[in-house]
Amino acid sequence: MRSLNFFLSLILFTYFCTLSAIASAEESTSANHDTSHAAHDNLDWPGMYFGFLPCDDCKGVKTTLGLNKNHSYILITQYIGKSEREFVEKGKFTWGTQERTIVLTPRKSSATKYFLVGEDMLTQLDENGERFSGEQAHRYILRRTDVTGLSQQHSSH
Repeated sequence: MRSLNFFLSLILFTYFCTLSAIASAEESTSANHDTSHAAHDNLDWPGMYFGFLPCDDCKGVKTTLGLNKNHSYILITQYIGKSEREFVEKGKFTWGTQERTIVLTPRKSSATKYFLVGEDMLTQLDENGERFSGEQAHRYILRRTDVTGLSQQHSSH
């Protein structure tokens, strides 16, 4: 059943990305370009990102995040060693006030998440939009899977 759910989520995500690409291709370039976000225009940020983030009460959080050009996202998480359940969150993201920072806002919640956008990677930030510090700081990174060529399956099958 989990395999079927994952497969359906993957199909839905692919459909979602295709619609986003079509919508982006149909948008005309505006003369009133917002130069305050020039940094995100220079990065190739849309795509699928994967990582294994730290967790206080489990072995880690298997995380897959898909970002679309229309500023929608899908986030799939699984708490390894605690539960086999996958959590799926969909929503919109905006560019934050800090350069190269995005803010994820889920449809069904007001709890936001922050990420720093880098070349083929995202770094999760804390609830204040700041980098994590300490021993685990280097583990808050999601890598873009469509660039690395890795075939990541979120399900444990």
